[in-house]
Amino acid sequence: MLATRKPLVLSLLGVLMLSAGPGFAQDAAPHDDNARIRLAMLQPPRSGLTPLSDDAFKLSRWSAAETLIRLDPDGLPQPFLATAWAQVDDHTWRFVIRKDVKFHDGTDLTPERVVASLVAATQAAPKPRILDGVELEITADGDDAVLVRSRDVDPLIPNRLSSPQLAILAERAYGADGRVNPIEAGTGPFVLKEINGTTSAKLDRFDGYWGERAQVAGIDADYVPDGTARAAALRTGTAHVVEAIPVSQAALLDQNLIHEVPMPRTNTLYLNTKNGAFANPEMRRIAAAAIDRETIVRMVYEGRADVARGLLGPALPWADGLRAAVGAPEPGDASGAKIVLATFTDRAELPEVAVFLEQQLTQAGFDVTMEVRQYAHIEADALAGRFDAFILSRATVLDSGDPVAYMFSDFACEGSFNISQLCDQDVDAALRRAAEAAAGEERQRAIIEAEAAILATHAAVPMLHERVIQGEAADVVEAVRDPRERELVNTRTHIRAE
Repeated sequence: MLATRKPLVLSLLGVLMLSAGPGFAQDAAPHDDNARIRLAMLQPPRSGLTPLSDDAFKLSRWSAAETLIRLDPDGLPQPFLATAWAQVDDHTWRFVIRKDVKFHDGTDLTPERVVASLVAATQAAPKPRILDGVELEITADGDDAVLVRSRDVDPLIPNRLSSPQLAILAERAYGADGRVNPIEAGTGPFVLKEINGTTSAKLDRFDGYWGERAQVAGIDADYVPDGTARAAALRTGTAHVVEAIPVSQAALLDQNLIHEVPMPRTNTLYLNTKNGAFANPEMRRIAAAAIDRETIVRMVYEGRADVARGLLGPALPWADGLRAAVGAPEPGDASGAKIVLATFTDRAELPEVAVFLEQQLTQAGFDVTMEVRQYAHIEADALAGRFDAFILSRATVLDSGDPVAYMFSDFACEGSFNISQLCDQDVDAALRRAAEAAAGEERQRAIIEAEAAILATHAAVPMLHERVIQGEAADVVEAVRDPRERELVNTRTHIRAE
């Protein structure tokens, strides 16, 4: 049972956020107030920028859509569209809604509007992954608050409500067919004006914003899946800020313009436990023993990554201190077992990783066929279990600041992103214990126990933890270097005046 019953006492940081909006004091340096910031984004949208998909993180990175809660660098909840919250009982939380907030279409933020947005997320098919295994009832409570009731005891309700996939949008965003169109429907300092398919998007400064005024006039975002082209955009000045410059391009750029950001992102080999060769646990152990992580980090990432000791990397410093040492599996001979190894091109390093894995698995006796496509063209087949092995770069705390949601999504029997097709009762039991544990050290220990249960199945072989390389032009000030990939441009980001 949870002991917390008192309203949260806001820290000085929270008070500052309440009074000044999501940003802090304005940068006093001269800036070009009419400048537009140009972005080269890694991946095009997959679902028309609906916030009920991973496209939500683009809306968040552009500061177009906002949530009730935001997380601080330690993953702790802070005020955003909710100014305060309290736990009413084991299953119920009350969130006070910020007053005097306008949506981009001029309508008001109200508790009823919050309820409608959150209910739409709970009824989506598929659900946002932050809601995997979670059942919520959301109702208005008077004219200033909403109540969120969970079926199960859930200490992470505030964290869950920070997920960009639970952004609060205006009524106009929601169509009768269940589709969500975010144009002119958010509450952030930038208003989405144009969605140009998988090519680009345009945003303008929103002068009716409840917080501090943005320091640039707008954002022009281009989708540039090719890593070499993204690097060229930084080199030539075509883009002010560039996402995910490939390691192979980093050495060719002005080192003053690139910045390494340690990421809670793990490069993992997922093995199909339901069909094919890896339905046999012994074959999974042979594959796990064959992986030479150090060579991959050295040769593909040029040392700009960390060798994995588990699913959770150095971005969660507490994980390694709680993790027990586990011996490596013994090498074996796969005796010519046929497997299809797949990955995608959107992250430039992954096809190179696939080449090394093909060599290592072949040496272990597997007969390997490779398949490489763009992510948009391969995700459905991966989720349907059509490959024996799949290489994925996976964010581990993207949604809630807590890795349980990622673990449940990827490894629970009912997980919505279960590429390994894993269904293991010990894993599910460990995930339930972690989900029910109180925040803090108790929860951290339960998470590491769940990680150990997952790794014992060899359904996932973590290889390395990535560091993202972000490019920023010399005249860009305060672009956000966010390990959780939620922010990129905010109210303080600007272009230095000449």
